[in-house]
Amino acid sequence: MSKQILQTSAAKPAIIIDHVSKRFRKRHTHSIKEALVAAVRRKRVRSDSFTALDDVSFQIGEGESVAVMGLNGSGKSTTLKMVSGVMEPDEGRVFTRGRVAGLIEVGAGFHPELTGRDNVYLNAAILGMSKEETDERYNDILEFSEIGEFIDQAVKHYSSGMFMRLAFSVAIHVDADVLLVDEVLAVGDAPFRKKCNEKLQELAARGVTMMIVSHNKNTVKKLCSRGIIIRDHRVVFDGPIAEAVAELDDDGSQDAAKEKPQRKAPEAPAPDPKTIPDQVKGPHTGRIPIGGLSDDDQPENPIGESPRSDEKDQRAEGGTARTGDDEKPAADER
Repeated sequence: MSKQILQTSAAKPAIIIDHVSKRFRKRHTHSIKEALVAAVRRKRVRSDSFTALDDVSFQIGEGESVAVMGLNGSGKSTTLKMVSGVMEPDEGRVFTRGRVAGLIEVGAGFHPELTGRDNVYLNAAILGMSKEETDERYNDILEFSEIGEFIDQAVKHYSSGMFMRLAFSVAIHVDADVLLVDEVLAVGDAPFRKKCNEKLQELAARGVTMMIVSHNKNTVKKLCSRGIIIRDHRVVFDGPIAEAVAELDDDGSQDAAKEKPQRKAPEAPAPDPKTIPDQVKGPHTGRIPIGGLSDDDQPENPIGESPRSDEKDQRAEGGTARTGDDEKPAADER
């Protein structure tokens, strides 16, 4: 008898995180003397690494709204970037089903020298929309963003709030199957945050799968029915949102979280190859057929370079799988 991938779910999984680990190298500043001595002695300059995610596993069903919570530095945003395809796992696999749109970093996917109007078309194309689709929804995007006459100004002159409004407006008009939201809403003013929360509630009611990283307890209680807590780079709780918020409150501070015995989440069974479609088998990439598909840190400079995910966008007719089997040096942690 074959086993289900990870935990069983009433709905088909839209997101699967399968024993994912991610490590980053620590940058060390060395003097010229140390570098020269190391070169003469043919010794490598020491480069330590740290673990951002350690054997993380969970799945999110289609139409679910799930909050990923934890203290600063626990690995929440790294998890979201794995799902979006901005980062690749060093170990484990990530599967997504359908078109994925993400609000992960303010200004990601925007070119600072282009106008807001041009960036709407650029960002929409990155998220998988055709020019015709963008033409049809352009007025709605502009109206929701409240950018007004500044739409024809270069976005390098935008504030972080203006960046966020335009990026959010594009993302919610993509008709995505999966929406990923990091703490970007924290940079907006109160009226616009309220407007965004109402829109997210509307999308959740329409059955859009949402994965939200937030420290705002009221927001996650309104938007999500389930909460996942990551502590010390591992999943320690996965259950109803009210219990997740209470569990996070018990953590108190970072020191208290380290001293407190971890409440272990149910261990996910290893995936059985028989339950994985042929399209997703293999060490590198694959597809999950849809079938009958009916911060932590905010950049101070919104125009800072952000990794582009145009090659990682998902399509509604299929999904992608990413694995950490390829040997490669871990990316620098900024």
